[in-house]
Amino acid sequence: MTIKDTPEEWQVVATATPFEGKKTSVRADDVVMPDGAVARRDYQVHPGSVAVLALGSDDRVLVLRQYRHPVRQRLWEIPAGLLDVPGENPLHAAQRELYEEAHVKAEDWRVLVDVYTTPGGCDEAVRIFLARDLSAAEGERFEVEAEEADMELARVPVQELVRDVLAGDLHNNCLVVGVLSLVAARDGDGLDSLRPAEAPWPARPFDA
Repeated sequence: MTIKDTPEEWQVVATATPFEGKKTSVRADDVVMPDGAVARRDYQVHPGSVAVLALGSDDRVLVLRQYRHPVRQRLWEIPAGLLDVPGENPLHAAQRELYEEAHVKAEDWRVLVDVYTTPGGCDEAVRIFLARDLSAAEGERFEVEAEEADMELARVPVQELVRDVLAGDLHNNCLVVGVLSLVAARDGDGLDSLRPAEAPWPARPFDA
């Protein structure tokens, strides 16, 4: 048996969009089940996201602390953001987020891992990049607003983040998945064996 996710689409006999927000919406689909019954499935429609695990030469990861209202917590995260433009190259979006949130640039980019954050209730797909060979970005800092206005920035050793994840002290999806994937990649075939930065992404196809 090949262990690999595969495309499949069950018949939808009716659909509606009961809520449409600025960036996301909620869709209600009536889906035909394998036994012929029809079941309602409500889910959030999301444009997709990118995240950046920025790894310094000192084996520290750049992390940001930001308030997240839905969970009523201030979370440590890695730089991340939405794919604002349909078909946008995710690498370009990731480079933008690293600049805007941390005023940092990177010379070496790889795809670390691709994930669906909550496939039972949302179609959000996230591509997490590994960025290395870091340096300060040129020019003026990007002017942040709203929840980003009081973000804290830190550079934390990889092993310290791993301990905090396993201790239940860190909960952000992209940080958890990114850090553990980094360690797994290093213990496996090595970071240079990761996919190139513009590897195909069927979940969110893009123009190179």
